[in-house]
Amino acid sequence: MELETWHLLLLPLFFALGWLAARVDMRDVVKESRAVPDSYFKGLSYLLNEQPDQAIESFLELAKLDPDTLDLHFALGALFRRRGEVDRALRVHQNLVDRIDLNAEQRTRALYELGQDYHKAGMLDRAEDTFMRLKDGPYAREALQNLQQIFVLEKEWARATETLQALVAAGEDGRAGEIAHYRCEQALDALLAGQVEVARVHLTEAIASSAKPIRALILLGDLEAKAGDDAAALAQWRRVEQVQPTYLPLVAERIFAAHQRRGEQAEGIAYLRACLERHASADLAHSLFTLIATHQGWAAARTMAAEALRHTPDLLVLDDWLQAETASDQASLELRVAQDLVHRQAARESHYQCRACGFKARQHFWQCPACARWETLAPERMHRD
Repeated sequence: MELETWHLLLLPLFFALGWLAARVDMRDVVKESRAVPDSYFKGLSYLLNEQPDQAIESFLELAKLDPDTLDLHFALGALFRRRGEVDRALRVHQNLVDRIDLNAEQRTRALYELGQDYHKAGMLDRAEDTFMRLKDGPYAREALQNLQQIFVLEKEWARATETLQALVAAGEDGRAGEIAHYRCEQALDALLAGQVEVARVHLTEAIASSAKPIRALILLGDLEAKAGDDAAALAQWRRVEQVQPTYLPLVAERIFAAHQRRGEQAEGIAYLRACLERHASADLAHSLFTLIATHQGWAAARTMAAEALRHTPDLLVLDDWLQAETASDQASLELRVAQDLVHRQAARESHYQCRACGFKARQHFWQCPACARWETLAPERMHRD
């Protein structure tokens, strides 16, 4: 019982000691907060409110009061770059790099920021030199990412391939498919230089490096067709259906042309008709409609379009059906007017669209001209806004 009473007597003492410790800590916090200039808090407030211009002015005022504040200069440089004042960002970060009082970690950070400034300013040679100095340090991954973007901009596909392979090896997910496109670009460069076998090697590597090497299959088929081997070309183009059938509209006319050169027009149309039955597609239906109208006549084309319209109720398919209906001299004026209106609307609204940024184009691109991402334009055109 006496032991328990002694313990109770210690409680007020512990309470008093805790209160005194809290008071000391609070005094330190208040002293530190009073030592920070108001412009610092103003700058933070502006940043939180997404007002970078006002934030810069506040931080500039603070930099004049304390020119040795390193983190403040990094913040200012990043804000300048974000606002598009790259020349000011360059001066800030170059001054940091030139300072002799920085340790290795701080200098590396300043160098990385300087490389980003060069990249943003379009000074690709200087940016490349800067990031090459960083690719083995703590900013290795970021440096490789920037280098890969630079090599793509400069169309140095071999170096872009090597850099992206290093990134994939470092654990960057979802980028392996891009390597196939770089190989395809190398193949196109080789073909322009007349190096057919070199191009074939690049395309073979592209097919091996991707689970869905659609572009490489198409280009390899083109290469075989140009060499006069239509059987080998058809073998590559027909693989498109097995790998990714949504890309069939891009090879439909190639497939028929190869069959035609072999004297197999009927076989070519039969194959494309079977593809359409297995994979409904407005663009594929339109290609097949044009071929049937040209080689089998309007009656066969009208039957085909009517069947396709039941499975694919699309403006482009409706335009084809109306075109076949109005091909006869007996077509009514009302039907001709309707066909003309539908045709104008289909032509105005038909476009390829990037799934990443929404960019619209009249022709298909493997790399989006707007966001520079690969294989984001759908292989089939949209026929509505």
